[in-house]
Amino acid sequence: MRPPEESFCAVDEVTLCYEPFGRAEDPALLLIMGLGMQMIAWDDDFCTGLAERGFYVIRFDNRDTGHSTRFDQIPPPTLTELTRRRLEHPAYTLSDMARDAAGLLDQLEVDRAHVVGASMGAMIGQVLAAERTARVLSLVSIMGSTGSRLSGQPSPRVLPIFLRPSPTDRKGYLERAMKVFTMIRSPGYEADPERLRAMLELSFDRGNSPAGTARQLGAIVTSGDRKHALARISAPTLVIHGMADRLVRPSGGRATAAAIPGAHLLLLSGMGHDLPRQLWPMLFDVIAANARRAGEPAPRSGPDPAPNSDGDPAAFGQLDELDQDIPQLQ
Repeated sequence: MRPPEESFCAVDEVTLCYEPFGRAEDPALLLIMGLGMQMIAWDDDFCTGLAERGFYVIRFDNRDTGHSTRFDQIPPPTLTELTRRRLEHPAYTLSDMARDAAGLLDQLEVDRAHVVGASMGAMIGQVLAAERTARVLSLVSIMGSTGSRLSGQPSPRVLPIFLRPSPTDRKGYLERAMKVFTMIRSPGYEADPERLRAMLELSFDRGNSPAGTARQLGAIVTSGDRKHALARISAPTLVIHGMADRLVRPSGGRATAAAIPGAHLLLLSGMGHDLPRQLWPMLFDVIAANARRAGEPAPRSGPDPAPNSDGDPAAFGQLDELDQDIPQLQ
């Protein structure tokens, strides 16, 4: 896996590392990654595929990950604080992370953008769309939740491994990370362990920060239940969730779609807490079709949206233009 072609910009007290794909004159699409993950978790080919759909794609390292600013001057929350969901001195909140995203758009002179977030990135995207409605043209929330303790909670079989201390050496990090991703991956799709390992190796080389991941988790916990705030989202929204997700269970996606006015829900059988390559063509199409619901600026090509029921891919374009070879669509 190639190292990213990094650019940097200052957003208040934070320096963000980012990389664009595609033509700057096309509609901007901001990709926001999840807990402890760097921008390279958005695969190069995934970014290129979206750029080929007519987007100017921007991926970036969230604060406390990769080559963006670390908050190492602030101690991470303790396990007791996280378990009790009460942090005495949180380093920052999801609103702060959403402000970073908006600031990146400012630095790139992008007034409004389509936003796609995965896991914690979905939560950041939700907050961005709720608090800065004029900046978000459309929103795709993938494997996210509202922050409620009543939905989207991890499976009891998965939680223990996340509560164990993360190794700081390269070998230990890779072994643990491979085990975690194997546990939460999509059981209905073929795995690509070599590509996953290459991404994790590059992530470690760019800078592994267990403390940063803990501070990000603290931001999620501190931000609490965002259900009522999500009612302020006016951007066309598509919520995508895997029915086999063991880390953020499907109830998180259902609750998110219920909280956002007019949101569509697409549940995918066989999908866990990752983005299997076999689903990418369909994901490109529904992301582009959801963007078209916002009107202009829209991507150059792709299926036209047609209203339909939640969970039906025809709601986001003509079904015969989507990938009909995916039997897991529900």
